[in-house]
Amino acid sequence: MRENRKIRVGITHGDINGIGYEVILKTLEDSRMLEICTPIIYGSAKIAAYYRKQLNIPQFAMNQVSKASEARDGACSIINVVGEDTAIEPGKSTQVAGKAAFIALEQATLDLRNGDIDALVTAPINKDNIQSDTFTFPGHTEYLEAALGDGNKALMILCNENVRVALVTTHLPLAQIPSAITKEAIVEKLEAFNTSLKNDFGIDHPRIAVLSLNPHAGENGLLGKEEQEIITPALVEGRDRKIQCYGPYAADGLFGSGLYSRFDGILAMYHDQGLAPFKTIAMETGVNYTAGLQYVRTSPDHGTGYDIAGKGVASEESMRQAIYHAIDVVRCRRNEAYIRRHPLRKQYFDRGKDNVVLDLTKDEHED
Repeated sequence: MRENRKIRVGITHGDINGIGYEVILKTLEDSRMLEICTPIIYGSAKIAAYYRKQLNIPQFAMNQVSKASEARDGACSIINVVGEDTAIEPGKSTQVAGKAAFIALEQATLDLRNGDIDALVTAPINKDNIQSDTFTFPGHTEYLEAALGDGNKALMILCNENVRVALVTTHLPLAQIPSAITKEAIVEKLEAFNTSLKNDFGIDHPRIAVLSLNPHAGENGLLGKEEQEIITPALVEGRDRKIQCYGPYAADGLFGSGLYSRFDGILAMYHDQGLAPFKTIAMETGVNYTAGLQYVRTSPDHGTGYDIAGKGVASEESMRQAIYHAIDVVRCRRNEAYIRRHPLRKQYFDRGKDNVVLDLTKDEHED
C-alpha cells in the first residue's frame, strides 16, 4: 500500500553564523509549502527565533518536537539538537558554529537512514570549521557517501529545470585532479549519472555530454593526451553499456555556444569546470543533488554567505528549489517502484524449421 502521509523533509540548519536560518525561514513562512511536504528543521528554536526577530521575518507557527516521528502534517516542526547557550555570531566562522552544523547533520542523517524522514535538505556548512575527529570530509557529499552509501559511490549533480551538471571529481585540489581522472572513474560516474537521470529525473533515454580535461579538448594531444588516452576510451565503453554519451567537448565551447541545452546532462571532469558555468546560468534556482545513493539529499547551490549574514538580503530561491527537487525525486522514485511492482515475465520467441514461432520460455516437454 502506498503511503498517504505527506513527504517528510528534514532540513539541517547548517552554519548558524551564515545565511542558513534566513533562507530556511523565508522559505517556510510561505504556508503553501505545508501543502506539499512536512518540513522538520534540525537546529534550535532559540536560534531560529533570534534570526526571525533580527531579520524582521513574519512569525509563523513552528512546533518543537523531540523526534521526527512526532512531526505532524500541516505544520512546520523543529528539533532542538544544540543547546540554548550556543553562541551566535553572524558573519563569523567559529568552532561553535562548526560543531552545531555537524550535530544537526549527524542526527538528520541517522533519521534519514531509519526512515523517519523521506528526504534531507542541508543548509550550507563551512567546510573548515566543521572539521573534527568525527568529521574529516571535504564536504556534505563525501560525508553522506560514507554514512549512507553502503558501498555505493555518491555523485554530485548541480541542476535546475534547464541544465544538469555532474562531476567526476568533487572537492579535490587542482594539482590532484589529473591523476584522479581515470577511465574507470569516468565510466563509473557515467553509469551513476545515466541511472539518476532515468530514475530520479524521469528521463527515459538521457543524452550526456562529457567535457574534456584540457583546453580545446587537448587539440589532438598538443595540449594534453587525457582526451585521447582516457576520456575517449571511457566514452566508447559507456556506449558499449548502452549509455548515450558524447564528447569530449571543450567546456567553454559547449556552454558558450549554448550547445549544452541539447543534452539532458553534462559530465564535467572537476568542480569549477562544471560549477562556474552552471552557477552563471542558474545561480538563483540551482540545486545541489547527491545522486547514486539509496537516500535523497539536496541543498542550495550557494555557500554560507558570511558577507551578507544577518542583513536580510539573502535570496531563499535556491533553498526553495532544493526542497522542491527533493520532493520531486522522492515522488519519481515512488512512482517508478509503483509501476514496476508486478513486472511481466519477459517472453523470448524464435522460429522453428517450419517457420513456426516457438516460445522458448516454456519447457520443451510441457504440454
